[in-house]
Amino acid sequence: MFETTASRTENRLTTFPAFFKVEGKHVAVFGNGDEAYAKARLLSNTNALIVAFSDDPQSDYAAFLDKEQINVVAEAFAVHQVEGMTLVFAATGDEALDRQIVDAARAKSIPANAVDQPGYCDFYTPGLVSRAPLAVAICTEGAGPVLGQIVRARIDQMLAPSLGRLARLAVEYRDAAEASIPKGALRRNFWRRFFSGSVADAVALNDVDAAHAAAEKLLLSPESPEGYVWLVGAGPGAEDLLTLRAQRVLMQADVIVYDALVPQEIVNMGRRDAERLSVGKRKGCHSKSQEDINKLLVSLGQEGKRVVRLKSGDPLVYGRAAEEMAALREAGIGYEIVPGITSAFAAAADFELPLTLRGVASSLIFTTGHDLAGDILPDWARLAVSGATIAVYMGRSVAASVATRLMSAGLNADTTVAVIENASRSYRRLMHGTLKDLPDLEHRDELTGPVMVIIGDAVAGANFERSEALAVSPLSAPIGQEYANG
Repeated sequence: MFETTASRTENRLTTFPAFFKVEGKHVAVFGNGDEAYAKARLLSNTNALIVAFSDDPQSDYAAFLDKEQINVVAEAFAVHQVEGMTLVFAATGDEALDRQIVDAARAKSIPANAVDQPGYCDFYTPGLVSRAPLAVAICTEGAGPVLGQIVRARIDQMLAPSLGRLARLAVEYRDAAEASIPKGALRRNFWRRFFSGSVADAVALNDVDAAHAAAEKLLLSPESPEGYVWLVGAGPGAEDLLTLRAQRVLMQADVIVYDALVPQEIVNMGRRDAERLSVGKRKGCHSKSQEDINKLLVSLGQEGKRVVRLKSGDPLVYGRAAEEMAALREAGIGYEIVPGITSAFAAAADFELPLTLRGVASSLIFTTGHDLAGDILPDWARLAVSGATIAVYMGRSVAASVATRLMSAGLNADTTVAVIENASRSYRRLMHGTLKDLPDLEHRDELTGPVMVIIGDAVAGANFERSEALAVSPLSAPIGQEYANG
């Protein structure tokens, strides 16, 4: 099927993206209200010499003009006012007057923009994401400002706040790089490592001295990459609960080493050409031992690879990060922790469940089913009796033991229990009951995803409308919700 002239036209822009040089040049903004304020605010991100033609600015606009020390001309519009301007913005809110301003600018061959009048615009004002000197402009050609705002927000999330500082540092080293590093692949590799290696890491931490030291070292050996490992929390499973920092480092990684509980959708968020290595780590099925994983991370780091070690939840909560950090430290390989949302928080959010509740529960305990399966009840068990909320990770297989031993320790059999499978995900499953119902969890063979159990008096404040009864047989009485509004 051949592309028609009409379809070709539809797939082309009606505008040509370009940037105006405005440093030290006069730019006029006409108007007193919100439209003029918005244009002046946008222009204040540049080194343009803004001239505000405003004879009666609204209070917030007037305050802005005063704060930014913008030149204000308190006169009604006159044709001569556009002379000497590089750009003109007509934002009076009066369509006829805005057209007069644009006509006056066009007569002097000055590009002009009339707010909300596309036919009277020589250029459009884009949505702007600024990491000066880096700038990203978004234009929808009138398709809808809300769409532009959505795209702008997404791009803003992707770009690290430190990116502008990094770009300015690159300017300082441009001449040195061109003088000492041959043009071609080696120089491209230098700049790739500059913008995604130890220099960028130091800039992100606002360590100016370390950034300069890393840049100097890179100049001396541009062909020898340094390995680095990020221990990254992938969160409980939902893609949009991944932190912005985690997203950024995923795009910098040469290799992604991930656990079985990390959804493939999150693994796929890494750089397209990054190598992806699964190391398993699911209960009862470890494709690699922890020692093997430690050796793999060290080996990749020694090869000069930038590695994301992707763990479910938070790497410091039952993620065995301590062993990996120790191995990396011993090998002299740099690393960084990128926190993630742990499953207990996601599970509580799914249930609208207060983990702490004034006058009811002021302590929160994280534990695993294995901790409760031993011969000796952990020391924290006494806290449960006094009202602490308990979040049990991986507790399904030992649910009966957990319930029996906590009740033996003095915890009331009617203490409310919430059970969440696949917390945060669209296919999550919620169940509720009491401590005496918890043994029934072991008979729920259909639960194949990660299960979180939350126990405590504060759990009674959860929203049970979307959950099912935990007990295999119907509950004799409904769960109390006396803390729902507490």
